[in-house]
Amino acid sequence: MKKVDKHHIRKLENYLWEIPRSFRDDMRVPARALALESMLDDILKDRSLNQLVNVATLPGIQEASLVMPDVHEGYGFPIGGVAATQYPDGVISPGGIGYDINCGVRLLTSQLKIDDVRHRMEDLSKEMYAQIPSGMGKGGQIKLTIDEIDKVLIYGAEWAVSHGYGFKEDLPYIESHGKLEAADPAYVSEMAKKRGSDQLGTIGSGNHFVEVDYVDEIYDKDISKAYNLFPGQLVVLIHTGSRGLGHQVATDYIRKMVRAMPKYGIELPDKELACVPLNSEEGQQYFKAMCAAANYAWCNREVISWEVRNAWKNIFGEQAEPLKLLYDVAHNIAKIEDHLIDGELKKVIVHRKGATRSFGPGFEELPSEYIDAGQPVIIPGSMGTCSYILAGASAENITFGSCCHGAGRRLSRTAAKKQVYAPGLKEELRDRGIFVQAGSFKGIAEEAPIAYKDVNVVVETIDTSGVAKKVAKLRPVAVVKG
Repeated sequence: MKKVDKHHIRKLENYLWEIPRSFRDDMRVPARALALESMLDDILKDRSLNQLVNVATLPGIQEASLVMPDVHEGYGFPIGGVAATQYPDGVISPGGIGYDINCGVRLLTSQLKIDDVRHRMEDLSKEMYAQIPSGMGKGGQIKLTIDEIDKVLIYGAEWAVSHGYGFKEDLPYIESHGKLEAADPAYVSEMAKKRGSDQLGTIGSGNHFVEVDYVDEIYDKDISKAYNLFPGQLVVLIHTGSRGLGHQVATDYIRKMVRAMPKYGIELPDKELACVPLNSEEGQQYFKAMCAAANYAWCNREVISWEVRNAWKNIFGEQAEPLKLLYDVAHNIAKIEDHLIDGELKKVIVHRKGATRSFGPGFEELPSEYIDAGQPVIIPGSMGTCSYILAGASAENITFGSCCHGAGRRLSRTAAKKQVYAPGLKEELRDRGIFVQAGSFKGIAEEAPIAYKDVNVVVETIDTSGVAKKVAKLRPVAVVKG
């Protein structure tokens, strides 16, 4: 199979690069990368651009396959990948959504300032670690029957609110209000439900975390005001997804689609891209199961917010104002959306894998106070660097309304473990005022700052391109890892 090299890539803009459709006979559209030129050499070190070319062969794909500047190699699709296929007969591919369906991030804001409570950060990190179950396969305090888990899969974050694990006021500040209507638990396997029966309110392992940050810098005063952000403000980032349930849904349907593809005459350069037409029986079953898993993830992050709020109250007292949800957005999902393609408004199936929605001002789903500002876009960095809050700008014109979802890995977990002495890193972070609580040193080593790209350069690409604009920079002070 022909491999992508630097001389195959042509410059469209300072931030946009293209591998033309002529690169390979089976490409249906060009493949495009959103990145500053200084990032290209690093991106070419793994298979991510070759995977992007493979994505460009999908039946029904529209305009171009895309990757964000945090791109790295993934399963089938590169992580940071975006692809829109025509509705309803274009394909849907679980590899374009990922195993952790609706892995996503939410941000809670407080009225506290770091300078007033810095001395309590270690206590807060310990209390959050006590309140929030974390680690591989770790269960939580909520145990669900099969009947009850079906309700979680249907109602999403609403289930948490109705059972006292969340606030009704949160719902308008969640993508799709925390519930996809197409969800149908009948298409989620018993094994998937069993895996999810005790994992609500848990973050799991890997790159998932709960992190306390403070607002270090404001870039846009008007949008910061709309988002109720101010310098020195303490905020909480939550990053996790659908846990074992979502993983099992992906596993089940990838197997099913591999078997079904010959029936639809689909041949692909990589079996990890397994897909079927959305309007096929298998495509509809997967879409309904994916929506159910997405609802589970939104419910999970709502329950974790309840646990964070309990920890907050235990440290700062009843008099502390409740944490308010700024926004919650998915970055492993497929959504049916309308986009302008070749001058025509078309309904498409937008796959976002390690890419977050980034809609600009006027988007009708947003809370009223965000309509003029645009959708909040939350970009975590690493536990030793910084994170960003952005606002959607012109992404609909460039990337099907999509943005990067983080800094992006530059080292595999195995490579990170070889290079990082975790106890030393934990002490180094502590000396810098960042208190880390984790179930193992392995988790700290795998998620060391050295394992990630420079989030500042990633965000600069996004800001330069007009996909989203910088609003505020965050600095970490307390981290809970799996």
